[in-house]
Amino acid sequence: MKALLAAALCSAAAMGAHAADSVTLTGSIGSRAILIVNGAPPKTVAVGETFQGVRLVSLQADQAVVESAGKRFSLRMDSPVSIGRGGVASSGNRIVLPADSRGHYMTQGQINGRAVTFMLDTGATTIALSAVDAQRIGLDYSKGQMVQMRTANGNAAGYKLRLQSVRVGDVEVYDIDAIVSQQPMPYVLLGNSFLNRFSMRRDADEMILEKRY
Repeated sequence: MKALLAAALCSAAAMGAHAADSVTLTGSIGSRAILIVNGAPPKTVAVGETFQGVRLVSLQADQAVVESAGKRFSLRMDSPVSIGRGGVASSGNRIVLPADSRGHYMTQGQINGRAVTFMLDTGATTIALSAVDAQRIGLDYSKGQMVQMRTANGNAAGYKLRLQSVRVGDVEVYDIDAIVSQQPMPYVLLGNSFLNRFSMRRDADEMILEKRY
């Protein structure tokens, strides 16, 4: 019985340590931020304190920096930020991508509502994905325009088409050019047909994308 109770307590502790899915900065009282975590009632949190897996790192004016699961995210007043998608932070018009150990910017996302893994690539003209990924998410690329692609292994055939939607975190854009390659690719390249919809800047080890209007 004691062993079962201990296991249950460990399980509960592990669940409580999970990263939050969303955080909103709704205001401040003196040096304490008012945070809403995962839709729970607002909670005042002092710098250095942790609430539901979210630690308040700093607070000034209408901005705060929080940390969850070892990643830091910037919050703006009344702009919900999703932080439960593989390290990507996003609001309705802003995406923050942390660099991985290799300096690459990776994130989970969606094409036409189907899950994919993106790698940001400013050298790619469009979003680019393999035929295998295209088939997996239900893209009939055979109806696209055949084009020639330059690759490290020489020229290769590809198919140019339009994607209905591309989503990263809570940010979604529509009617995006993409190319499907017959060559295998480990990731879907998040190229300039998506990136050109945003202003882009690098801040330390984060890439920040803000939607253009």
